[in-house]
Amino acid sequence: MTTASDPSYPAHWEADVVLRDGGTARIRPITTEDAGRLVSFYEQVSDESKYYRFFAPYPRLSDRDVRRFTHHDYVDRVGLAATIGGEFIGTVRFDRIGPDGRPASAPADEAEVAFLVQDAHQGRGVASALLEHIGAVARERGIRRFAAEVLPANTKMIKVFTDVGYQQKRSFEDGSVHLTLDLEPTAESLAVQRAREQRAEARSVQRLLAPGSVAVVGASRSGAGVGATALRNLRDGGFRGHLYAVNEARAPGMEGDLLEGVRAYRGLADIGAPVDLAVIAVPADRVPDAVAACGEHGVQGLVVLSAGYGESGPAGLARQRELVRQVRSYGMRLIGPNAFGVINTAPEVELNACLAPAPASASARGRIGLFTQSGAIGIALLSALLRRGEGLSSFVSAGNRADVSGNDILQYWYEDEATDVALMYLETLGNPRKFTRLARRTAAAKPVVVARGGRHTPAGHVVPGTRLPEATVSELLRQAGVIRVDTVTELVDVGLLLAGQPLPAGPRVAILGNSESLGVLTYDACLTEGLRPLPPLDLTTAAGPSDFRTALRAALASGDCDAVIVTAIPSVSDRELADELAQALREAVAEVPGKPVAVVHVELGDLVEALSAAAGDPAPAAPPPPAGAPAGDGGGHGPEGAQGPESAGRIPAYPAAERAVKAVAEAVRYARWRRDNAETGQVPEYEDIDEQGAAARLATLLAGVAEGEALTLDEAEARDLLARYGIRVLPTLPAPSPDAAVRAARVLGYPVALKTTAPHLRHRADLGGVRLDLTTEDELRRSYEELTEALGKPAELQPVVQSMAPRGVDTVVRATVDPAAGAVLSFGLAGVPSELLGDTAHGLVPATDRDAAALIRSIRAAPLLFGWRGSDPVDTPALEELLLRLSRLVDDHPEVTGVSLEPVVVAAEGLSVLSATVRVAHPPARTDLGPRTLPSY
Repeated sequence: MTTASDPSYPAHWEADVVLRDGGTARIRPITTEDAGRLVSFYEQVSDESKYYRFFAPYPRLSDRDVRRFTHHDYVDRVGLAATIGGEFIGTVRFDRIGPDGRPASAPADEAEVAFLVQDAHQGRGVASALLEHIGAVARERGIRRFAAEVLPANTKMIKVFTDVGYQQKRSFEDGSVHLTLDLEPTAESLAVQRAREQRAEARSVQRLLAPGSVAVVGASRSGAGVGATALRNLRDGGFRGHLYAVNEARAPGMEGDLLEGVRAYRGLADIGAPVDLAVIAVPADRVPDAVAACGEHGVQGLVVLSAGYGESGPAGLARQRELVRQVRSYGMRLIGPNAFGVINTAPEVELNACLAPAPASASARGRIGLFTQSGAIGIALLSALLRRGEGLSSFVSAGNRADVSGNDILQYWYEDEATDVALMYLETLGNPRKFTRLARRTAAAKPVVVARGGRHTPAGHVVPGTRLPEATVSELLRQAGVIRVDTVTELVDVGLLLAGQPLPAGPRVAILGNSESLGVLTYDACLTEGLRPLPPLDLTTAAGPSDFRTALRAALASGDCDAVIVTAIPSVSDRELADELAQALREAVAEVPGKPVAVVHVELGDLVEALSAAAGDPAPAAPPPPAGAPAGDGGGHGPEGAQGPESAGRIPAYPAAERAVKAVAEAVRYARWRRDNAETGQVPEYEDIDEQGAAARLATLLAGVAEGEALTLDEAEARDLLARYGIRVLPTLPAPSPDAAVRAARVLGYPVALKTTAPHLRHRADLGGVRLDLTTEDELRRSYEELTEALGKPAELQPVVQSMAPRGVDTVVRATVDPAAGAVLSFGLAGVPSELLGDTAHGLVPATDRDAAALIRSIRAAPLLFGWRGSDPVDTPALEELLLRLSRLVDDHPEVTGVSLEPVVVAAEGLSVLSATVRVAHPPARTDLGPRTLPSY
């Protein structure tokens, strides 16, 4: 018998998944303890579905059927169930079969697969999710193909198989459709999987942000506390749906009475109507009961404001993990715990389920989506944006981010027409590989601006920390199209420009204003940011609004610039003149649209307010900020070709030239990334790659390695593994004595190199541990003697002999797997440039041909590869191919945790890898390339 507590139970197959409608389910192996659940499940399936499953009327399961469907060896017979609230809503199983179609064992690599989904849950994507997971299980068990028999009338199940993206064969035999699916993932199957993931996760967030009804659980009668605050904000914010208050302390018989003007009840069950979203604000020890009540009532999602979880220590962390398990067991999703809340300004929703009072909904509405992991940062950003004239489309402050994360919000914003710019304050990247993938896709359509809160994992955020330098993490994010900023002030500054202005076509910046000194400061700031400023145009302090309008219109009409920065000092001092200047600037922009404009002001508060308002509208009032929240200044409005009516006519203003120029520079870099990535690169297919052979060899090498431990391959094993991906390492032969060195040279052929391999001398040619171009036996013996006399005995030096490589440029190529950044490809020149000066470039895996070409050109010393000062250019296409092959290796095999190729000598024709180090370890149970699954930290 196999139960969930038995050692043979494959616990790593358990997973939480998001279904098509945004709800969740848990997928797990079926055990012998599930007999009662299976019978209950089958009784709720319609006769039609039973007929489709068994090809005949089959009203009930026999005892033999129940035993067969609950007893598995998890090798040749496997069953998975999708559950909600602990009960089955769908099942799938496979039985390994031989060529004759009869039950078989390995090495037979085909299995018969069959599904059954409860009628009430059909159309939710349950079967598609089960197929992804049972397919991954089958591949793990050495099964390469699924066979299925489906009745022609069962069109839903036929569609599940045909839409999955696997290579398949289809035939009609004996009155049924016979399908054979090749389980090897394809580009199409991966695209299908990710498209389903995007739709499901976006829908799950939409259910949280656009509920038809909300209940606040824990709203006190006194009006004090976070629950009462959330209730008031929902009421005062004009929520368009049904609003309820839940307070257990209410006396019996008072159900339906008003609390803060809202119908109040003792419990959810007393409401007597559906509740889509519950805002929970009770002490942590009472949250489980509240969650259970929500689950039983059919609530779709939760916002948990309650604290006392991961941020409070180990006990709180355990409580947080149990909370996530409980929430997901009911098919719900969770924002929080320790959350600040959510806002959705859509006119048909008007949801303010957070602890910050919002201004009038119309003035709070804008084109920016905001996500934070900190409530304090969230309120500061809200205040700054509203004060500077820009509203929001949506706001999520996720607190400890135990379930819904920034990745989910990106999925939602990607297809949200109300959001033009995504601003994110992140303290951790829970699934960095997925984040960069989603950010790259989203950034191709709308800007994603990210400020990171620190290099270390804060309390409550249970995700791995990174070993990479912060500069490397920033570089990787920028490669994915993310606009990486350092502070929340820059987050607002850049967001305002991108939300209100078109993207610049290039780096040329015109500068005009009524202060020569301020123009020079702006000019210098442009040079610092890598922009190409034109000489500032000084309008003199006597300039009036009409002069600004004429000059700005001329600059915008000129073909010599791509953006304009206007500088202004307080010669325009009163409100009337400030309004006139703002109107003049808006008119010029309206007459010659298409280029971004930013304003630098000095002590012109009236001008800031005037510019922050859309034409004809007053500037919105910001919500009262908490103590210590930073004040904002300036204004902004919608992105390239997609400005919403909420932002029309606004021009962003900044109190310092450096801040305005920084925002413009980030827009220039982002626009360039958009242009460069308009055509996506390709991950090349190399016919000589032996992926299956490498996988088999890695399985053998790791057979004796314990989980959590790593193995560094010896030279022969490393050379063999790399050769399977077309990476040839020049052989070396040991030389423990002068005679052994001579014999090795005869085998390899002269000229040869003599090198030490002792750890303290490895790759240290500057210490004299390498002798090159030895063409005769005498030279070799003499060099051996010099080496040992200078550096130590042969046993200490571990000398080797290697064939000479053609002369070229010494480079270093590496691939590492970082716990927080995923697989990373690195490149630099060997020696001082990379080791001392840090001149190393990093790229995401898998790398495309465009990525590889950009990587080698991005280091400061790149001119040495392309014929600097008359030298011969080296074979950069060969270097790009090496990078792509290494990228494929670590992407195909997560067991490979580190590869260092050093040095790689790149000659005029071809290259030579002189040394290689490879580390391997057991991979994580789940990766971003596996079936869809929610993270479980």
